[in-house]
Amino acid sequence: MLSSSKNLSIKPLLPVKLGKGEIHFAQGVRAGRWIFVAGLLAQDFKNGITPAVIHGELPHSGLPKGEKETNLIFDHLQAVLEAGGSKLVNTVRTDQYYTSVKAVPPYQSIRHKRFGTQIPPSTSIVQGRMVLPNADLQVQAIAVLPEDGFQPKHLTAANLEARTTAGYSPGLTVGDFVFIAGITSMAQPGEQQNNALPLVAQLEKGVLWGGVPVELETEFIIKERIIPALELAGATGDDMVKVQVYLTDPEDYSAFNKVWARHFKENPPALSIIPCADRGLFVEDGRVEINIVAIKADGATKKEYIDADVFPGFVDQPQGILAGDLLFLSALMAIDEDGLTSGATLDPRQPFFQSTAAAQAEHILDNVERLCLAAGTSLENVVRVQQFHTDIAEFYSVNEVMARRLNGQPIPFSAVEVPHPLPVPGCTVMLDIWVYAP
Repeated sequence: MLSSSKNLSIKPLLPVKLGKGEIHFAQGVRAGRWIFVAGLLAQDFKNGITPAVIHGELPHSGLPKGEKETNLIFDHLQAVLEAGGSKLVNTVRTDQYYTSVKAVPPYQSIRHKRFGTQIPPSTSIVQGRMVLPNADLQVQAIAVLPEDGFQPKHLTAANLEARTTAGYSPGLTVGDFVFIAGITSMAQPGEQQNNALPLVAQLEKGVLWGGVPVELETEFIIKERIIPALELAGATGDDMVKVQVYLTDPEDYSAFNKVWARHFKENPPALSIIPCADRGLFVEDGRVEINIVAIKADGATKKEYIDADVFPGFVDQPQGILAGDLLFLSALMAIDEDGLTSGATLDPRQPFFQSTAAAQAEHILDNVERLCLAAGTSLENVVRVQQFHTDIAEFYSVNEVMARRLNGQPIPFSAVEVPHPLPVPGCTVMLDIWVYAP
């Protein structure tokens, strides 16, 4: 296991200290041939959101706030990539979180100008609050340092996702890795539809007992969208290594997982199931969106399951998967077979003498450390940390634990408040983590 004094595997990019608490934030991390860009906001790293973005006295005197916000974020993104020795054109994936659908059009407009004709696979999700007041947009990205045999190649196919008005590629390959954009059940031209959803992916109008909506939608997405997308990239369902699922209804967790496990029980990917806002997906009435990382079926990179006796929370969900130089973990909460771990449960007689968020973070990072050790890497090689809070005010407590566990090194985090409960009652923190495994 690597120690902090000898950890030369990853390099923080443009680290800064934020606020009076001196949050040590890595705007990005270079790890071998990869660059992971953390959750970027339109901030100046001193005052929070840059005053010129808000311009409270004259808010409408220049560009709309959303465009100013997006422009500054892209300035930050380009700076991080340049610090790592790369460029925008080498980006293989972006993830966007918004506080409102109103923030989407200005972002997409600026993104077209910055990326040009080849926008990488994208996932856009409406969530709740962010770590800075007045922030409506957060962007994360993954890029590469291209070399022979390891260069981004965009995929095109009209049958993968209809009406991609945002202009991004539905999929992309780099080396043996495959990145598939967030997939919804958006109807395509020629498919019978109602409210932009294919009729086969929803209940028949006026019929209440024709099935479970999220199950119908998930079944459709798997068969008609995911499998064709993977085939186009030279992969199969067995080759998925990391999948993120966003659900608009917190009652849909187990129903979704039932359908997912039925299709991918034998060789499942690391899985993260995350709540998001009602009508917070690309298609207004959609209930689920799924993005994917896979490996090519005939590539040299192989899929290895990592077992450290960590309880993942869902039936047939793996703990982690090692693929090449990346360790993908399923999203983790502070849980065991009895639910929220006893160490994170508040004592009702003395509720203010502990931080349940900090206790949850300790438990989660204990498990991350065990999985890293089992995979032959280290907690200190974390390159992507997505924090999902039911109350964003708990961010500082979680960050304090993470900073201590990472020996003070800058953390490449993104953090949002989710608008619905997490899958396990009492849990208020979920961490979705990737680790470099050189």
